[in-house]
Amino acid sequence: MQQDSHTIDHKEIDLELIQKVNLVFNQYRNEVGKAILGQHEAVELILVSLLCNGHTLLHGLPGLGKTKLASTLSKVLGLNFSRVQFTPDLMPADITGTEIIEEDPETGKRVRSFMEGPIFTNLLLADEINRTPPKTQAALLEAMQEHQVTVGRNSFNLEEPFMVLATENPIEMEGTYTLPEAQLDRFMFSVNITYPSFEDEIAIVKGTTGFMEKEPQTIVSKDEILQVQKIVRSVPVSDDVIEYAVAMVRHCRPEESGFDEVKKYVKYGASPRASQALILGAKAKALLAGRFYVNFEDVQAVAHAVLGHRMVLNYRSKADDVTAHTLIDQLIKRIPHN
Repeated sequence: MQQDSHTIDHKEIDLELIQKVNLVFNQYRNEVGKAILGQHEAVELILVSLLCNGHTLLHGLPGLGKTKLASTLSKVLGLNFSRVQFTPDLMPADITGTEIIEEDPETGKRVRSFMEGPIFTNLLLADEINRTPPKTQAALLEAMQEHQVTVGRNSFNLEEPFMVLATENPIEMEGTYTLPEAQLDRFMFSVNITYPSFEDEIAIVKGTTGFMEKEPQTIVSKDEILQVQKIVRSVPVSDDVIEYAVAMVRHCRPEESGFDEVKKYVKYGASPRASQALILGAKAKALLAGRFYVNFEDVQAVAHAVLGHRMVLNYRSKADDVTAHTLIDQLIKRIPHN
């Protein structure tokens, strides 16, 4: 799967390679399933986000295994893993790192050196990101967008692949800080972690209260992940699928939408980043399904994860019990496609 070139010739992407990616995806699901039962959609969407070089925001109640999920994914995908517990007193330097002054043992002179923070990893779990002030939240913005960290006058590149998995606790509002729209827009996907089914919860209890727990195995290397990221961008998309994705994004903006529900309940719609995320996510979905082309269903499959956190609703929506996902369902049903 590895290739030295930074670009990929469509002729070199044959059926065998696509089938290999699909096989690795099946192995990924099996290995993650040894430690994480259920949550199949979340597990797939996080992988899709990684293959698109994106970041994911996880919503879920305490105790649903978000930290376990992140550490398991890093193990299966052969990625370095760091976890930062976001608290009100956390400072930006606690994430990015800081410059320190050390004495050179040979010359006796004091020199500046950079001590890397936990962000210098492949998979960063930003746990309860909304518990820290905006100044510290903003420390992630440059890293998420540029894959680099600037400290003082110096910039430091992050190791590739790099992905932020951030969690939010949806039930406790005291002592939390709402994520600004600019930062929410940096997350490619927003994914809900739900309660397990009755059968899955029984299996979880059985598997975690005894002596023998199944240990997931690493199935790919970092270089292979980087190669698949390039392949994803090479998946062709027809103009009508791109037009469908862009239409979906534009219809979720109240000033451009042709739907009364959007005009009534949405305060702000999604940016062009959403259109990009829909197409990239659809490309990765197609590749994982063993196809080297994108269809409308691929776009629909990632629509909730892409648009759910980018649609800012007004107060009337709360009174009428309307959610962003309710409106997205309507967009999927009513926007025409061939």
